[in-house]
Amino acid sequence: MSKAKLRKKLETLPKENVINLVMSLYDASREAKTYLEFYLTPDSHAEVEKYKKIIRNEFFPTRGFSENPSFATCWKAISDFRKLKPAPECVADLMLYYIEQGCEYTMTFGDMWEQYYITLERNFAKAMEFIFLHGLLVKYYERIERMLNATDCGWGFSDALWDIYHQYRGS
Repeated sequence: MSKAKLRKKLETLPKENVINLVMSLYDASREAKTYLEFYLTPDSHAEVEKYKKIIRNEFFPTRGFSENPSFATCWKAISDFRKLKPAPECVADLMLYYIEQGCEYTMTFGDMWEQYYITLERNFAKAMEFIFLHGLLVKYYERIERMLNATDCGWGFSDALWDIYHQYRGS
């Protein structure tokens, strides 16, 4: 069903039926529940902390050692957070946090495999594009430079991150 058809159908329903439908959706789907709770009481800054924990746990679990952090889990956390339609500053914060955790992981445990670096580079480029498109570079450039200055490892990884950064910041 298209969104237009759904809208048309919902507009014909009595208000009580729409309320019952939303309540059923709330009970049926964890994602719907999260979305509705955020919609009714939006707090982007509090919500971003929940998603940071997911990302942190991929790189530095509270118990044990993460031998192979799941980039898919990290990106899903970012994607799920974005679906809530939070403030762009909070999305940028989470995207940078993901890259910071990846950099900290490699600085803590040594050089990683090639795909590890390629994935982080690609996601850093996405973060930089998002930050640039939302006019947030002034807010985040010091944090980004701090991260880049602290990352000196891995087969040109640092150079690649700096190159991406300079595409948006200028030389």
